[in-house]
Amino acid sequence: MAQASADDLLREGAARHQRGDLALAERLYRRVLKLRPGDGNALNLLGVAARQRGDLAAALAFSTQALAVQPDSPVFLANRGATLAEAGQLEPAVEALRAALARRPADATALRNLGQALCALGQAAAAVAPLQQAVQIAPQAPEPWLALAHALREAGLDGAEDAARRVLALPGLPPGLAAQARFLLAALGAEAAPDRAPAAYVRDLFDQYAPRFDQDLQDRLHYRTPELLAALLAQQGIAPDGGRRVLDLGCGTGLSGLALKPWARRLEGLDLSPRMLAEARRRGLYDALHEADLVDFLAARRAGFDLVAAVDVLNYLGDLAPALAGIAGALVPGGVAAFSIEALEPAAGQGAPFVLGEGLRYRHDPAHVLALAAAAGLALLARQDAPLRQEKGVAVAGVLLVLRRE
Repeated sequence: MAQASADDLLREGAARHQRGDLALAERLYRRVLKLRPGDGNALNLLGVAARQRGDLAAALAFSTQALAVQPDSPVFLANRGATLAEAGQLEPAVEALRAALARRPADATALRNLGQALCALGQAAAAVAPLQQAVQIAPQAPEPWLALAHALREAGLDGAEDAARRVLALPGLPPGLAAQARFLLAALGAEAAPDRAPAAYVRDLFDQYAPRFDQDLQDRLHYRTPELLAALLAQQGIAPDGGRRVLDLGCGTGLSGLALKPWARRLEGLDLSPRMLAEARRRGLYDALHEADLVDFLAARRAGFDLVAAVDVLNYLGDLAPALAGIAGALVPGGVAAFSIEALEPAAGQGAPFVLGEGLRYRHDPAHVLALAAAAGLALLARQDAPLRQEKGVAVAGVLLVLRRE
């Protein structure tokens, strides 16, 4: 009787889970475990639900327990691999996903996850084969095609444009995925660049990047922009006296907040990525954190800040006029704006104010940015050319700007 009851609860939990009712599904899975301790399916599904909620520590714990019960289960191994990848543990993720695929080769989701993990490891060429298998198995699913397009682009191989166009040709394509495919085509030079990166693309990118963001930027990419911008502020006599209301736009995990904190009586951060914000919250730096669009948020906080900083965030916007107007409006008179841009050499852009690069970030003509800033009422205090980070071993040229609201 207990066996039948546990099976019924498991089926009902899975049905609720599929409909998106995670809270009820998790309660049902826990009831299964009371009736049948160590049930591998219940443990695995609790791990899936925890991952969907963003609780990666719990997801990893449940997947470990599930595999202890059934170490050769391809389903459990695939879930473990996906969870490890989201947690930023990419090499163990690849190992788990390959183990899952050795037991169930036609799992399109595991193949896609393997390809994306390999791309994240910088092994885009190796990612192409599993992603090609994924699109063969699930040709009507847009996610594998989009992942394949990105892998081909990153590997410098032919076919990225064709894969992106295959996404756009699929019936019933969600608008967010369509926007991402068109954004990729624009980066390839096959379509006109939009005025900004799709919000869903930026959110997903940084949600996936959050667990390994700090280590990658500091150890692999030699990222020093927050410290350089803070030093430029101090050089202008803007003392880190702890007396200002400071807004950290695109705060990410809080690396920029560490550099800005000495100026702040109150420090607020804003980002599109909930997982980035979760990492920032753990630092204990911020008095408030907001998940919102930059331009929308600024419009609602008129004259609310003494210092607004945007460190390595404006490169996800093409047309900077709305953002600069919003920054100016959010500052008190005499308030200070400090931000970085990726620099576009005028010859490279052939007179364009900005271009979308192959790295899916915008590069801006500094002269045009300064003209927009002046139109918004921001007067230049300081400009410094500086490498922002390294990308594939090459320094990314940037410009640091400090301006004052007139």
